[in-house]
Amino acid sequence: MSTRIVVAGALICDGALLVAQRARPPELAGLWELPGGKVADGEAEADALVRELREELGIEVAVGPRLPGDVALGEAMTLRAYRVSLLGGAASPHEHRALRWVRRDELSGLTWVPADTAWLPQLAALLS
Repeated sequence: MSTRIVVAGALICDGALLVAQRARPPELAGLWELPGGKVADGEAEADALVRELREELGIEVAVGPRLPGDVALGEAMTLRAYRVSLLGGAASPHEHRALRWVRRDELSGLTWVPADTAWLPQLAALLS
């Protein structure tokens, strides 16, 4: 069985990071995350991230470098995060409860989905 890849985007504008509050599944509802989604079969990771952020947030992005480290999501999925740059659109929560721009000192005050906490030190460094 092959491992499914899930991609997440770290969008930083004017010293703030865009985070999304999950609406589902019930065990993750209300928690904050870097937005993204699953890579379809035969789809490049960057293309999947562009598609997911367009679908979920209504924005167009350019995918930049990958943040170091993969996060295992159970036995069958791996989460990877990338820096993304905003090309166009205004972010709105199509599939999330809410969106929020947070600064470095606000990162630790959010209740994150467990997987995304792996990148908090890197995100804090990017926001300094």
